Amino acid sequence: MQKYLVTGGAGFIGCNYVKYLFKNKKDIDVTVLDKLTYSGNRENLREPGENKTFKFVEGDIADAKVVKPLVKEADVVVNFAAETHVDRSIMGSDELIMTNVYGVYILLEAAREYGVDCFLQISTDEVYGSVESGSSVESDHLKPRNPYSASKAGADHLVLSFYNTYKLPVRITRSSNNFGPYQYPEKLIPFFLTNALEDKPLPLYGDGTNVRDWLYVEDNCSGIQTVIEKGKDGEIYNIGAGNEISNLKITKNILRVVEKPESLITFVRDRPGHDKRYSLDSRKLHKLGWKPEAEFEEALEYTIKWYLDNEDWWDAIKKKSREYKEFMDNYYKDRKGG
Repeated sequence: MQKYLVTGGAGFIGCNYVKYLFKNKKDIDVTVLDKLTYSGNRENLREPGENKTFKFVEGDIADAKVVKPLVKEADVVVNFAAETHVDRSIMGSDELIMTNVYGVYILLEAAREYGVDCFLQISTDEVYGSVESGSSVESDHLKPRNPYSASKAGADHLVLSFYNTYKLPVRITRSSNNFGPYQYPEKLIPFFLTNALEDKPLPLYGDGTNVRDWLYVEDNCSGIQTVIEKGKDGEIYNIGAGNEISNLKITKNILRVVEKPESLITFVRDRPGHDKRYSLDSRKLHKLGWKPEAEFEEALEYTIKWYLDNEDWWDAIKKKSREYKEFMDNYYKDRKGG
C-alpha cells in the first residue's frame, strides 16, 4: 500500500486531489495535514473521510514536531499547503513567508531525514511573472512581481536545492489558474459568481483585459498524478490548459450563465504589480502522456451549477466567516475610487 501525505488537503485544490486519489487509485493510504486557516474546511473532505485508509491531522507545516512523524510514515509527500491570495499578500506577508517558505523548508528537512519516494511541490505560473508574448517554459528565469509569487519562487529554488545538494527526489508542478468546486470565494470565479447570485457588484480590476489560462481543477489533479508516477526527479512541469481568457470575458460568461445583467460589473482601481498575462507551455508534461480533458465552457457551467447546488457551503463563508468579512472590508476600502 502506497502512503501519501497531502499537506493543505482541506483547501480547494488539495481536497479535489484527495478525492481524485481515492477515485482513481487502489491500495493507497492518505493522510491530510492542514492548519485549517480561513480557506481550509473539514467539510471539503467529508467524502474521503468515509475511507478507512484516510486520516486527518490538524497542524502547521511549519511545526517540525507535527510534520516529522507524518513524513516518517509517508512514501509520497504532496505539498499544497500555502497562502495563495495575491491581495492578501499585498496587505501583509508575515504568515505567507512562514508557510510558503519556512514551512516548505520544514517539510524538506523531514523528507531528507526519513526518506521519501517522491516530494512534490505545488507551485504556480505566477512565478514566471507577466508574459507579454509566447508562453513560459520550465527553464525560463523567474520574475515574480508580488509577495505571493516571490514566496512561491523562493520555495521552488529551495526545493530544487535539496535535489542538487542532497539528491532528495523532488519534483515541481506549476499550474495556471484553477477553477472548480470548493474554491474559496475570494478568487475571481467563485467571488464574482456568488456576488452575482446575490445581485452585488462585481469589482473588476482596471479595464479587465488581464489574461489568465483557466485550468479545470480535476485536470490539474491528473497532471499532478502524472508527474508523481511518470516524472523525473529534479524536474519542473507546467500544467496549463490553453484557455487564455481575459478577466472581463470570463466575468461576462459568468453573468450570461446565471442570467444576470452586465451592469453588475464595476471597474475598480487596479492592484499594485498586477501581471497582465500568464501563459504556460505544457509540452513537457504532454510528453508524459497527459492532456487536459475538460472543455472550458462545460467545466465552467458545471462549476457554476456546483455553487448553485451548494449555497449553504459558500453562504456560510461569506456571511459567517470573520476572516472573510475582514478581508472584504479591506479589499473594498483599498479599491475604492477605481
